[in-house]
Amino acid sequence: MADDPFQLFDTWYAEARTSEINDSNAMALATADADGRPSSRMVLLKGHGPDGFVFYTNRGSRKAGELDANRHAALLFHWKSQRRQIRIEGSVARATDAESDAYFASRGRDSQLGAWASDQSRPLDDSATFEARFAEMQAKFEGQDVPRPPFWGGYRVTPAVIEFWQDRAHRLHERRVFTRTPDGWSEGLLYP
Repeated sequence: MADDPFQLFDTWYAEARTSEINDSNAMALATADADGRPSSRMVLLKGHGPDGFVFYTNRGSRKAGELDANRHAALLFHWKSQRRQIRIEGSVARATDAESDAYFASRGRDSQLGAWASDQSRPLDDSATFEARFAEMQAKFEGQDVPRPPFWGGYRVTPAVIEFWQDRAHRLHERRVFTRTPDGWSEGLLYP
């Protein structure tokens, strides 16, 4: 196995991308509000490397509010077909406008329009209201590129801890943990 947690992540992620039927880039994002009340939801990994793990969202959403109030989060990848999971804990910062613009430009047009139409995490009286807002955005941006909304962008989780869990027979699982130090990463094992 690799001694670099990012190299090991890349290996496991590449294997998951070939075996997971749906959304191998799906990860659970756990946040907590300013009072420490936790919340979790699934988001999609859209970039990763030694500087962190990136996802995008409406910055008016509940998760964004929690991330702005408490700059720590946890991620969990669970690849059932591989019988593996990766846990990541770390600090959170907003992605740059340039990164957010570039990713937004790569999205499908309907996804771009949906970002403008959605008041994410807010109460919705019925689906017809959202559909009408989507139609308004279609008309507003007809014949032109859809710019990134100012309220939409990325977040980067910079890991302090990365744990790799591999299922083993008789619940004798392997848990390998990497902890960031001032000099790089220290590595150890955890009891299952």
